[in-house]
Amino acid sequence: MEKLIITAAICGAEVRKVDNKNLPITPEELAVAALDAEKAGASVIHLHVRDDKGLPTQDIEVFRETIDLMKQKGVRAIIQPSTGGAVNMSYEERQQPVELKPEMVSLDCGSINFGENDVFINTPEMIRSFAHRLTTLNILPELECFDSGHVANALDICRGELSLKHMHFNFVLGVKGGMPATIEHLLLMISMLPPGATWTASGIGRHQLAMVYHTIPLGGHVRVGFEDNIYYSYGVLAESNAQLVERVARLAKEFGREIAAPDEARKILKIS
Repeated sequence: MEKLIITAAICGAEVRKVDNKNLPITPEELAVAALDAEKAGASVIHLHVRDDKGLPTQDIEVFRETIDLMKQKGVRAIIQPSTGGAVNMSYEERQQPVELKPEMVSLDCGSINFGENDVFINTPEMIRSFAHRLTTLNILPELECFDSGHVANALDICRGELSLKHMHFNFVLGVKGGMPATIEHLLLMISMLPPGATWTASGIGRHQLAMVYHTIPLGGHVRVGFEDNIYYSYGVLAESNAQLVERVARLAKEFGREIAAPDEARKILKIS
């Protein structure tokens, strides 16, 4: 079976220090968290950044500072900035880190009711605009799908207008308003994929560990981290992103599946 790519989503846009004091939010904290997660087995770092008040931002200079610090500390993992940003950010805000020309970024493939009161807007025009810019800059998009309709959107855009050398999906399951985090829904989304595509599963909150258990033997890849879940077990806050990554690496070993190092992840994802 293909080696397992572990993505560490180390910060996110919604979690606060008050929720878990171990949440990294400054460029220095994020750089340390990224290096620790890589040492634990992560080969992709999914990156959100915060401003000096701890609020989510897509400021290109904050991304630049954070990514530079990560590289200075020796991070070799694929650094994957988010173009999702936070709910209610404009397209212009969200696209800023793309101009740093990273190897990979996330690309949200549809709109979704998000939690109780928010709507995360990703119109077909926005998705196409993002996708064309990524193709121009030779950046691999991770196709973020919160529902089966998002997979259909991605296939429509990528087959009809773009020529991607590789399609990699991230199924985000368990968001209120999106696809539930069950094995049945995961299998449905997998069944929609074209030959040769790769996929990651991200379980939100209490569903994170269950998605890990489902995904490893199915041949997919795994995302964990504070963006999606701040607990290690029921009622017990996680000490670090690295702690969550270490558990995945340990479970993969029990399943007899090797962990992909950063350059092996690049090969699997066909990143040049």
